[in-house]
Amino acid sequence: MNPRIKQVIPRDDYKLLLFFTNGEKGVYDCLHLLDFGVFKELQDKNYFKLAKALHGTVVWPHEQDICPDTLYLDSVKENA
Repeated sequence: MNPRIKQVIPRDDYKLLLFFTNGEKGVYDCLHLLDFGVFKELQDKNYFKLAKALHGTVVWPHEQDICPDTLYLDSVKENA
């Protein structure tokens, strides 16, 4: 099992700064999601910034979420 999200900081450029349970940090770019289904609502930057870490992943108030494995595997890791 991949590490899970313990903290998220949404940024102005539709990227999420992620803090993983194994101590790593990474950046996940959500820009490619914004034209698809339930993720279209994330185009509103104020709504995008409501992202929070819950149960090991990132969620928004209207039940959008991203698979925690996707967040880990597709994020660009930053040096600790």
